[in-house]
Amino acid sequence: MFLDEVVSAQHRGIALGIPSICSAHPRVLRTAMRTYAPLKKPLLIESTCNQVNQEGGYTGLTPADFVAYVTSLAEQEDFPKEQLLFGGDHLGPYPWRSEKAEQAMQKAAELVRHSVQAGYQKLHLDASMRLGDDDPRQPLPLEVIAERTARLAQAALQATVDRGTSTALRFVIGSEVPLPGGANIAETGVRVTEVVNVQETLATFQSALQKAGLAHLFEQVIALVVQPGVEFGDDFVLEYQPQNAQALVHWIESQPSLVFEAHSTDYQSQEDLSALVRDHFAILKVGPALTFAYRQALFALAHIEEHLCSPAEQSHLFQVVEQVMLTHPHYWQGYYDGSPTEQAIKRKFSLSDRIRYYWSHPSIQTAVEKLLSNLNGKHIPLGLLQQYCPHVEGERQAREASDLPQHILEASIQKVLQDYLVACWGVHARIESH
Repeated sequence: MFLDEVVSAQHRGIALGIPSICSAHPRVLRTAMRTYAPLKKPLLIESTCNQVNQEGGYTGLTPADFVAYVTSLAEQEDFPKEQLLFGGDHLGPYPWRSEKAEQAMQKAAELVRHSVQAGYQKLHLDASMRLGDDDPRQPLPLEVIAERTARLAQAALQATVDRGTSTALRFVIGSEVPLPGGANIAETGVRVTEVVNVQETLATFQSALQKAGLAHLFEQVIALVVQPGVEFGDDFVLEYQPQNAQALVHWIESQPSLVFEAHSTDYQSQEDLSALVRDHFAILKVGPALTFAYRQALFALAHIEEHLCSPAEQSHLFQVVEQVMLTHPHYWQGYYDGSPTEQAIKRKFSLSDRIRYYWSHPSIQTAVEKLLSNLNGKHIPLGLLQQYCPHVEGERQAREASDLPQHILEASIQKVLQDYLVACWGVHARIESH
């Protein structure tokens, strides 16, 4: 498995990594497939426990549905199925955290079983949150977290038996620890995980596996989630500072079967992503930055449309998106604070990209389709194109093509992907033409 190659290479002094695409957006996934196709590298796609679970999650998809959906896209793109690698992120009781512990853990174990049976191979097991009958005044003891995590690992093992296959599973454990008290991360930064905490997490989990008669599963743990000091929010990005993570770097070099997994790497520069991989943060999660790039390109096209089409012909994408988000505020309200004007700006432009939850809304889908239809095959003056899409490679050559809008969308997404490909594999890729 390629994940094993990554771990092995890292401990031979080779800065090999793997991007983890945490998005279900079809345009993002299609662009990733077209980008990866000539590379012959595994495309790791992960879903979270909130996004996809046995009850449907917020996407309405079970793990089997998600695999079928991605596989269908792969078939449409002629993307080799053997290049697909599915992972589950934060698999655990989080969606059911308000329920009593036993009931929540039963559902979490069921989620893990469904994931493995659907073909997921990389499992980030996370039982770090307090559940309904845990003491809300006390931190959850590490021993309890480890015991619950071991229970999830056992569910994964049982699922492979039930599936009747020898599917190789690889586990990731640990979780980023947020600063207590709601501190202003943009001003204070985030606390880099301390080595002693990583050691305790690893040792306690190993002990829990042994107590459960699952000691052999410890060999399938390949990565630990830690906080290397990177984060982003509505309007800030905390860049990787290698000097602050050197204790972690030195420690992981003494663990030949492990690497680190870094979350929230969105919006890091290519140089910082490369530094993360060099420092053994070999699995790089990215999601919102990809849909942010999609949104950027869509809005650029909507501005172009305003200049080329009469009001009666226009998609009115900006107005449609705003109306839908105001009518259905669940996905942004409680996340975006400030005055009404500040909230309006965040709804459209926040780096947190809560707008990504709305692209599948029928009204917005209709507006997007009308926008693309309006611009397909239409002559776009070069000056107008460069005004709103100044960084899209090849726009001069492609601007007369009927699929220029699609080219602009994909190029924007690929620009983000490119930084990860360079950081993890040292390669530049171009979208395969169809």
